[in-house]
Amino acid sequence: MRIMVPGAAGFIGFHLCERLLDDGHEVVGVDNYVTGQPQNIADLGRRPRFTFLMHDITNPIPASAGPVELVFNLACPASPVDFGPRRLAIMAVCSAGVWNLLSFCESCGARLTQASTSEVYGDPQEHPQRESYHGNVNPIGPRSCYDEGKRFAEALIACYQRDGKVEARIARIFNTYGPRMRADDGRVLPNFVSQAMTGRALTVHGDGRQTRSFCYVSDLVDGLWRLSQSDVTAPVNLGNPHEVTILEFAQQVIRLTGSSSTIQHVPRLADDPALRRPDITRARECLDWRPAVELEAGLQRTIAALQAEQVAGKAT
Repeated sequence: MRIMVPGAAGFIGFHLCERLLDDGHEVVGVDNYVTGQPQNIADLGRRPRFTFLMHDITNPIPASAGPVELVFNLACPASPVDFGPRRLAIMAVCSAGVWNLLSFCESCGARLTQASTSEVYGDPQEHPQRESYHGNVNPIGPRSCYDEGKRFAEALIACYQRDGKVEARIARIFNTYGPRMRADDGRVLPNFVSQAMTGRALTVHGDGRQTRSFCYVSDLVDGLWRLSQSDVTAPVNLGNPHEVTILEFAQQVIRLTGSSSTIQHVPRLADDPALRRPDITRARECLDWRPAVELEAGLQRTIAALQAEQVAGKAT
């Protein structure tokens, strides 16, 4: 099968491309390196069935990129540190970018699997979050470029599906972690690991009682593939229902890194969700999917990878 992956240079995009190549597919990676890492494409480029298209999907997809049978759209800055300086780029990629991919899919008969997000639920008043929950989102808040951008993308995809133009699948991805996360991307795990490895205090926003659910990247990629091959047209939560507080998570990172770091509480971010945990009933029943990697095992692998990257960076 010939498959396109916009966002191939990103964290999840890289792991998805590896999985598709391992399974024998031909992969066309697409990225413009706004937040993706060129090293990811360099490593994928050593594989014989991988080709790369340097392209910004907010511009029409060139016909020469096709035909493909599947498109996995992972193209969008996803870290809170990007919500300020890249807010307009995020809105553009979630609107014009998704529209261009839908037009491309329509032209070559490809099925689209869209990487949406748990952020469509905002700061939820339902816990755990089911796909039927419509969310509690501030449409003009500091996170709205991402939250509302992804909600718009889902609405646009639903319109294309209702008009019979494109087959599409929507994955609502919860916190995902693993090797190849950018150490400076501003998300909680790389922040904590970077701080712990250098002996700095781990910065916990607020009292740390807000919760998250962390899914290891190989589990997430398996869920994306299963969803793409299913007949489920409604959104599907993909995440690990094991829930921990941010304070517990910080303490676990300190223990696993063997760090002497302390914990420093800083003001809580605006619109930061207090609770985040997926209800994965639909994924279990419709995709026969559930996470397999325990949090501690996944953390050990991720910490080892980030430590190796730090050592390699010092060597160069």
